[in-house]
Amino acid sequence: MYMPVKAVLSTVLLAALTGATLVARGPVHHGDATNYTPEGAYGACGARSSNSDLVVALNPSAYNNGNNCWRHIGVSYNGNYVEATVVDLCPGCARYGIDLSPAAFTRLAPLEKGRIQVDWHFL
Repeated sequence: MYMPVKAVLSTVLLAALTGATLVARGPVHHGDATNYTPEGAYGACGARSSNSDLVVALNPSAYNNGNNCWRHIGVSYNGNYVEATVVDLCPGCARYGIDLSPAAFTRLAPLEKGRIQVDWHFL
């Protein structure tokens, strides 16, 4: 879709003046979120991650043979929100399921919850 330069600049200026954030995002998925401990190990995307990093392992469908490595996702649960970077594959996760590092999971709920129903999307 074509948008005139003046309209684009007006939109950006309005966002800047109001403090709004312009975020492109994909469709929202609903699924289980669990937590895992990377503990400095290499993930399927080829880099090390620690438990304190805001990272996520995706289910095989969303992981898409590594094509979504390093993308960011936004995750919501019970009024809480976290952004995490895709660094790993979760082969045991169901469709739309994700596995969050302890740091990412605790932004949403206590680790003791174990499994929560979240909404998430690619940023």
